[in-house]
Amino acid sequence: MTRLPGILPQTNPLFRRITADPQLAWLFAGVLCVLVLASIIGAVLRARAKSDGARATIDNLNARTRAWWKMSAIFALTLLLGRIGSLILFGLLSLLALREYITLVPTRRGDHRTLLWSFFVITPLQYYLVGIAWYGFFATLIPVFAFVFIPTRVALAGDTERFLERAAKIQFGLMICSFCLSHAPALLMLQIPGFERHGARLLLYLVLVAQMSDVLQYLCGKLAGKHKIAPQVSPNKTWEGFVGGTLTAIAIGTAIWWATPFSPLQAAGMSLAITLMGFAGGLVMSAVKRDRGVKDYGTLIEGHGGVLDRIDSLLFAAPVFFHMTRFFFTP
Repeated sequence: MTRLPGILPQTNPLFRRITADPQLAWLFAGVLCVLVLASIIGAVLRARAKSDGARATIDNLNARTRAWWKMSAIFALTLLLGRIGSLILFGLLSLLALREYITLVPTRRGDHRTLLWSFFVITPLQYYLVGIAWYGFFATLIPVFAFVFIPTRVALAGDTERFLERAAKIQFGLMICSFCLSHAPALLMLQIPGFERHGARLLLYLVLVAQMSDVLQYLCGKLAGKHKIAPQVSPNKTWEGFVGGTLTAIAIGTAIWWATPFSPLQAAGMSLAITLMGFAGGLVMSAVKRDRGVKDYGTLIEGHGGVLDRIDSLLFAAPVFFHMTRFFFTP
């Protein structure tokens, strides 16, 4: 029987990628099981819900689950395609996040060329440097070179009204949306002894722990939350949710230590850093929304709002996790 090229399992690139890294396949299988279980639980709870409030909460959770099916499929595909796929995915996320951020920030005509540089030169160049693994330039492009370029370019436009505020807001947006997020795919360029060519697992580990912490803090807060952490900034964040979600996410991160270059104790420490930075990132980005008087950054993702609403826990976690891994586990 004749088969088309690439259809045979042994010649399919995705199949080769999975079989070459069985631990990565197990991680993906675990994510699939969680999503299936969440879908089943959501359907059962929706059928048993009696009050309008309970239905609204369950509908929100089910919308989040459906969105996670779509996002997980996209993320899995990009990881299986390797470094290029991950760079494209996170590069697009940075551009979308920066766009959402800039729409909330008051800009003037004198800022337009600076924004063009930010979107079409600085951000793509940042990801190009990650792609060619030029660490020295990748780590300094935005914090150093863009830092001095942006206010200079704004000043050249000749508009001094609210100059400092405008320049600072553009710099903050680039740091958060482009520089910080680019550290996620940068994990694929780390050369860890005995862990070469397995950076995809580190990236998946970061995303899993950060997002599970985010989801579990939300669920624990809904179930047992009473004492709010910062009610004026994020009314849904409670101490009970924070502690419960953080401890559970650390337990998950520790349990999958076998997929990382870390020992169980090291995995627990790394998971703690990811969850704490994820919480900080979410809190800071909530403060930005409150400052601008909006609930969400956008409506692109069902049940989650905009791109920034979904990746806020990665913004602080990605650079901290990257540099901790690079400092402690690379020569």
